[in-house]
Parts: sequence; structure tokens; C-alpha cells
Amino acid sequence: MAQTMTTSVSDEDYKALEVDMASVQEWHDNFIAARAAKSKLAIITKLTEHCNANSIAMAVGEAAQITQAYDLGVVDTAANVRATLLNAQAADTE
Repeated sequence: MAQTMTTSVSDEDYKALEVDMASVQEWHDNFIAARAAKSKLAIITKLTEHCNANSIAMAVGEAAQITQAYDLGVVDTAANVRATLLNAQAADTE
């Protein structure tokens, strides 16, 4: 399944980006792909370490391994991690 994302920039921001980029859309797409690849590698590395330390069989294939990492609680979304930290900080100030 693919996710569609829309980014809005002002006309002046777009013109400014065009000075440095032959294609703003291509740059955007490449940035997202490169960041996703970096995140995938980090997730699979954490999963490998977790599975090796706990004698757990790893799923086969990148998509299955990423799902397994979430299912095992090896990783969580940045939004959930942030909310947990904010809740802990709020509890500490009470």
C-alpha cells in the first residue's frame, strides 16, 4: 500500500527552491526515499539485535521485518514516543 503526501509551499518558496533544484518534486521524492531507506535500516538493525538477544526467529523480507519490529515493540512511531515523553514529563512536574 502506498501513502500519498501533499506538500504546500508559497510561490516565493518554490521559486527559491528552483534556484538550487532542477526539479523540486524530484528532490522531494528523493529526500523521502532516502530518509525512508535510512529508517528501514535502523529498524531492521534494532530488530536483528532484539531477535538475536532473545532467540526469536526473524521474519523474512523487509516489509515483514518492519512489521515484526512494530509488533514486538522494538520500535514505535515518533509521535507515540514523543507523547510518552511528554506524559512522563508532565507526571514528573506534578
